[in-house]
Amino acid sequence: MLNNRQIQTAKPKDKPYKLSDGGGLYLLVTPAGGKLWRLKYRFDGKEMLLAIGKYPDIALIEARAAADTARNQLANEINPAAAKQQAKAERKAALLNTFEHLARQWHKENLHRWKANHAARILSDMEKDVFPYIGQKPLDDVSVADVKLLIVRIGERGALVTAEKVRQWIGAVFHYAAMLELTDRNPATPLRGFLEKKTTRPMPALPREELTEFYRRLMLVEIEEKNRIAILLNMLLFIRSTELRGGKWAEIDFQAACWTVPAERMKMKIAHIVPLSDWAVALLRELYQLTGHTPYLFPSRIKADGFISDGTLINIMNNMGYKGIATPHGFRSLASSILNEQGFNPDSIERQLAHMESNRIRAAYNRAEYLDERKTFMQWYSDYLRRHYDEALASLQAA
Repeated sequence: MLNNRQIQTAKPKDKPYKLSDGGGLYLLVTPAGGKLWRLKYRFDGKEMLLAIGKYPDIALIEARAAADTARNQLANEINPAAAKQQAKAERKAALLNTFEHLARQWHKENLHRWKANHAARILSDMEKDVFPYIGQKPLDDVSVADVKLLIVRIGERGALVTAEKVRQWIGAVFHYAAMLELTDRNPATPLRGFLEKKTTRPMPALPREELTEFYRRLMLVEIEEKNRIAILLNMLLFIRSTELRGGKWAEIDFQAACWTVPAERMKMKIAHIVPLSDWAVALLRELYQLTGHTPYLFPSRIKADGFISDGTLINIMNNMGYKGIATPHGFRSLASSILNEQGFNPDSIERQLAHMESNRIRAAYNRAEYLDERKTFMQWYSDYLRRHYDEALASLQAA
């Protein structure tokens, strides 16, 4: 029988050679210096070979234990090599059936349905809050208690919306697995409504009485001129922050005085026309002198191929003294209130806000619907805001 010293001191030769341990177990020493455990045995009258592993990954005592297991299998008329392959296949199948594997597969197959930032958020939240806890579990081992613990853990840090989203995504993964006939259960379903829904507070809107003062502070605050123009356009056009900040010069038609936001950048994934007032066109021409050499209206100073963040505009307004009083998003509700009070067509206002009916009956609407009315009230609203802007400018010049 072999001992550890014999194995350790075995040197390679020109040809492979064997060091026998008895009972068919031997160590094969290769010319390259490899040392491989092998077990020679007979099954159904044929000589066969079982590869046990490589030394020193498999120590002598472990190789003997593996050989004993194989001999017991032979005594029960089981082919050790075939049993090893079956066990390997079962381990592989189990790995493919883990929650993380199925979740990544579900994510990959749904990428075409999501915007890039939404897809990235899903994967990021899964990697942070889900995979470390249930990622390696086979699907059928993930319990309601497991999912409950996950979402409670997320909710405890105040992220109730994220917790509910994670529950929904886990449920979607199990639904996907069910379609593949890998499971017939969904531990996320019983937890629907388990978490107290976070009350969505409207984004604070600037009181209209503050418009002149707001413009005065905007003129005084020390910021990059492109960011000042971003806030002015945000007020004038009242499109969503991401649609404004991610704007590209290729989307602007100065001659037609319109901005067409492509479908892939819209929340509802439908292209949206924004009529440009005289003041909006003038601001964009001024902005073009600053950023026209880049694809973006508001390029980022940090990312080579990116645009300013939502935090940029929020921080500016906070520094102007409007923290908790007004946000960039709030300019949408301000515009809606003023325009509705002036008697403009509510349907055309909703269309300009790019709002959609919840049942999506009119999802395939003509993007130019109410366009003439929209042009009219966009110019009226621009003139309304410009009067407050001019009042602020006059007060500074008189000081």
